[in-house]
Amino acid sequence: MSITVEEYEDVLNAEVWIEVNKLRDYARHGISREVRGEVWLYLLGIQEADRSKEVSTQKQKLLDYEQIDKEPNEMTKRVRGEISRYLRKTNIESSRNIPRIFEDVISAYCNHNHRVEYYPAMVNLCAPFVYSVKRECDAFLCFEKLINALDDHFSSRGINESVASFMTLFRTCIPDLYSYFEEEEVDIKEWAASALQFALSKELSLENLMRLWDTYFAVPDWIEFHPFFCLAILRHLKESLEELEQSEIRTMLMRLPSLEMDQIVNEAFNIRHEILERQESL
Repeated sequence: MSITVEEYEDVLNAEVWIEVNKLRDYARHGISREVRGEVWLYLLGIQEADRSKEVSTQKQKLLDYEQIDKEPNEMTKRVRGEISRYLRKTNIESSRNIPRIFEDVISAYCNHNHRVEYYPAMVNLCAPFVYSVKRECDAFLCFEKLINALDDHFSSRGINESVASFMTLFRTCIPDLYSYFEEEEVDIKEWAASALQFALSKELSLENLMRLWDTYFAVPDWIEFHPFFCLAILRHLKESLEELEQSEIRTMLMRLPSLEMDQIVNEAFNIRHEILERQESL
């Protein structure tokens, strides 16, 4: 099922009220690049469905963002270095001053949330919003919402526990590949920790990542769904991975090839369904 730009625009151009539930239904199947950023704002609750408040809300968001400290500090050099490495790797052109937007959004987040320390994967997590969302203040709010959601999840359920749960699912769902990784002495836990904690932002290409997040932002429990998508990737790449040796496997997993995202998203829903059915039958 493919949703056209025109279908999205019909919803987004409503004069009084945006049908967010319809956007959610559409977004599960992917969002056109032209409207992705605007749709994400509604899916993430950054923009209200009631359009009568749109102008005043936007003015207030901009004012609030302008008041957040974005001045260079001791972490700025590290942030700039990571941004440069990321931009060299992705090589995506844009008419906007992308490095400055990256730096301002990440600096604003860290200065606004003093309990959170900067870590390099913030650049990867920020990138989809920098490239998709038109207004910098909105990109900041989307980024803040995502980081806070991940932080809340792993604060209540530690990453070690999440990885252990994932390994159990992996052994159950794809036993042949699990055994092959053991034979090759592949430390899949290292990959799982990064993939789970940073929502595959370091492993997927930017285009694939944005397509994945279209679905994630459309469902209510995306962080709980995420391990099933990671399993779907492993199942999808199983034959290719089984032809590789340890170092080659690690290289492929750390930087995944371009993937058929619609197919893998559907596979992830199927895997979740299979596992839930199996658990209910016990």
